[in-house]
Amino acid sequence: MSFLADLTQAATRDVSGTMNEILADVFALYLKTKNFHWHMSGPHFRDYHLLLDEHAEQLLAMTDPIAERVRKLGGLTMRSIGHIASTQRVLDNDAEYVEPLDMLAELADDNQTLAARLREAHNVCDEHRDVATARA
Repeated sequence: MSFLADLTQAATRDVSGTMNEILADVFALYLKTKNFHWHMSGPHFRDYHLLLDEHAEQLLAMTDPIAERVRKLGGLTMRSIGHIASTQRVLDNDAEYVEPLDMLAELADDNQTLAARLREAHNVCDEHRDVATARA
């Protein structure tokens, strides 16, 4: 049952499910960004290293508000790395070496995809008239 009396069970299920997918993607993108941060090399090492560290911090900062919103809706959220792995849509990159510009290009694509998925999640919230989650 939703902690918010005006949302139906279907709304709670749909919005929570959508936000959990976003949460898994943000965690996956965070770890991928840190992976590239740790393995950055080349003449622009310092600038790229700092850029990726700052971006990773911003991604990690997104996770708590998303998870707490799911809980406020009455839903359950991520419980483990395995749960994240089974839900994430961001692809991992386990390569031993990736060229620095390829790292940046891959992360740019992943961030564009995340932005599109955030817009899709906004549409799910709008469909269920969940203004609070849409604004979070």
